[in-house]
Amino acid sequence: MSIKIDIGTLADIVAICAQIPEFDRETTLERLKARMEGAVHLILVAKIDDAIVGYKVGYQLTNETFYSWIGGVIPTHRKLGIATLLLKHQEQWAIDAGYKQIKVKSMNRYPQMLKMLISNGYEIIGVEGGTDTTERKIVFSKSLGDKCA
Repeated sequence: MSIKIDIGTLADIVAICAQIPEFDRETTLERLKARMEGAVHLILVAKIDDAIVGYKVGYQLTNETFYSWIGGVIPTHRKLGIATLLLKHQEQWAIDAGYKQIKVKSMNRYPQMLKMLISNGYEIIGVEGGTDTTERKIVFSKSLGDKCA
């Protein structure tokens, strides 16, 4: 089985989000367009046998900071390293584009994401909002340098 990382489209993201049960709200084309409108952005998809099994979407926050916004892997293809592969491709793209850091937010209800971020050199730099611990957003940052390449 070979995993291929490609550039995806907003329509790809809408289609695959429907297959990820953890996402409690619908990801629509309108929501995606509104978030990325006018921003430099990157849409990556992971494919196995030409079927999209995962994705990672991010966009520019500042000239030096890239924000890794949303991503996921369909349940039948988890534990194959797809999320990490997408993360590494995004990091390399950000380095090549001249960004100095990547920021990302996650929540306690996504423990596998938290573990992946920490194991790949992301540091917790803050916590945002939420009325309970499952809804608070944990803010991570990773400095991009030669060690990421």
